[in-house]
Amino acid sequence: MANDDNLLRWLTDHLGIGNPTIEETLGGGNSNVTMLLSSDQGDFILRHPPVNTISDLAGSGIEREARVLAALSGKKTRVPGFVGFCDDQSVIGSPFLVSTFVDGVAITDTLPAGYGKGSASLQTIGEELVDAIADIHSLDWKTLDLPGFRASSAFLPRQLERWLKIRQKDKVRDLPLFEKLAKRLNDQLPDESFTTLMHGDFHLDNTLFLKESPKLGAIIDWELAAIGDPRVDLGLLLAFWGPRETESPALPFVQQVTRNDGAPSREYLARRWSARTGMDADNYHYFCAFAFWRLAAMVEGAYILFTKGKVDSEYARNLEFDVPALLQEAELYLNKST
Repeated sequence: MANDDNLLRWLTDHLGIGNPTIEETLGGGNSNVTMLLSSDQGDFILRHPPVNTISDLAGSGIEREARVLAALSGKKTRVPGFVGFCDDQSVIGSPFLVSTFVDGVAITDTLPAGYGKGSASLQTIGEELVDAIADIHSLDWKTLDLPGFRASSAFLPRQLERWLKIRQKDKVRDLPLFEKLAKRLNDQLPDESFTTLMHGDFHLDNTLFLKESPKLGAIIDWELAAIGDPRVDLGLLLAFWGPRETESPALPFVQQVTRNDGAPSREYLARRWSARTGMDADNYHYFCAFAFWRLAAMVEGAYILFTKGKVDSEYARNLEFDVPALLQEAELYLNKST
């Protein structure tokens, strides 16, 4: 990282962290870069936008995540503890966030060795996920200190309108199903009687579980958080959960482990979320469709950057297939919607 000396000095002067050291980069790419820091007080996590970002708003995403962590710290929610935020770009060249370190693992295709019988562990993982996000959805967001966050009177149609405009303005290929699904989603809008803090990209891969047992340690990566319909979070989790709706699904690595025998059904998880929040989730198929449509709209931005030669990664290259595949699967979910 550029300006390491500036960073280490800032951590000491502003946060009181003694002898901070950058140990390693834990993640990066199209998402925010995640770095492990060691210090006299223990380990911390530092997150900042990558050099090549999908959006010019990536810096605001880090600030948004910082505000969410600050608001949820101490609320008995399973998120990393907020430590500090810096918007002075002279320090490292971009805004950055510092949070507590959660000693956990990101589960993708394989359960940790210490988890024991797979079916029981997968059942627990599903329950832990819906319980943790349900607890956050159950909070009265108006009582949280969330400067800059505001409720939309109609979150779903506004998202449909927003992403239609973005993709029509910056377009490199024809995706007729994108506009077709937008119209159908708008025509079949459910009653929006629920408005809460939502994660915006909630699935197993954006969590950390403990290494020794299937217990959720923290929900991470809050840069897409918003005030909106929490069933969009549930929809994305369920859309990626378990057996997929097509033979060649998009982003097959996401929640891959849940396609093993023993994972609870989508219906079970939807009912559990509903019982914990008191919110209706009967029409969860609509929200699976909406979540996949919205995700396709978002990640098409990375594919556009790839076609323009601004990024070059396996992830970006595969979006040539993955975006149309997301839309196809969204259509299948919408066909099941009531």
